[in-house]
Amino acid sequence: MQNRIKQSLADLKNEYETGGRQLELIEERASQLRQTLLRISGAIQALEEMLKDEMFAVPSGQPED
Repeated sequence: MQNRIKQSLADLKNEYETGGRQLELIEERASQLRQTLLRISGAIQALEEMLKDEMFAVPSGQPED
């Protein structure tokens, strides 16, 4: 009986360590994804502003209203 308990304890400790490593990897990946999304969001904002500026720009050689 004692051997079975010791084996179960060892198995659970191994599972716990494995789960902890997996969680660290997932958290690291989530952090990388957040950074990527932030960069993409910045690029989207910059392009939208460029489009807006271009829409209101006066073509060369044309008088302003």
